[in-house]
Amino acid sequence: MPAGAADPAYPPALEGCRRCPRLAEYRERVGREKRRAYRNEVYWARPVPGFGDRSARLLVLGLAPGAHGSNRTGRMFTGDASGDFLYPALYRAGLASQPQAEGRDDGLELQGVWITAALRCVPPGNKPLRSELAACRAWLEHDLAQLPDLGGVLALGRIAHDAYLELLSARGHPVVKARHPFAHGELHRPPGGLPLLDSYHVSFQNTNTGRLTAAMFDAVLARAKELTGA
Repeated sequence: MPAGAADPAYPPALEGCRRCPRLAEYRERVGREKRRAYRNEVYWARPVPGFGDRSARLLVLGLAPGAHGSNRTGRMFTGDASGDFLYPALYRAGLASQPQAEGRDDGLELQGVWITAALRCVPPGNKPLRSELAACRAWLEHDLAQLPDLGGVLALGRIAHDAYLELLSARGHPVVKARHPFAHGELHRPPGGLPLLDSYHVSFQNTNTGRLTAAMFDAVLARAKELTGA
């Protein structure tokens, strides 16, 4: 399946999901009001599915779609500054076919990687509620069920890190979050789950200030590849 194509394994229930009324209202309002630069585009304005290689060894887990990035294009980390940082890094690491990510039909394909998020709809102020993350957990479970070859998870930011640990707890595993504090470059081996590697999020706020540099992220990706065999 081309990485930019619609994922046939996703049930129609994801695209029409309205479990979180606040998020459904916001994603659609952003799609109507638009940003001036994209005023002639039709926004996706729906929950965004994961995408990538079905034989992925590495799961890259982000926070949520960007208002005028994924919420516009319909593909994770596509069309905004976060993707402009992430995809060149994946390309340098040999995990992406090209460094550019502009839209679902741009020809981008991933090798050994699946990209998804803890939340499938853009949250106001980029701040999801705990109840919304919990409601969206089933879609992360759906991704994991479709990826039998995974060898590890790369969490982009603390919320993604916590979302994976909370998923393991919901499965009944004895995860104590205090024993797995988020830290850039830290590797965790939570009970009942895949190895979890942390990175600062690839947000413009982090990359523009130098909190996360290309060299730092390249090092994390190299470690993730070594860990998982991606």
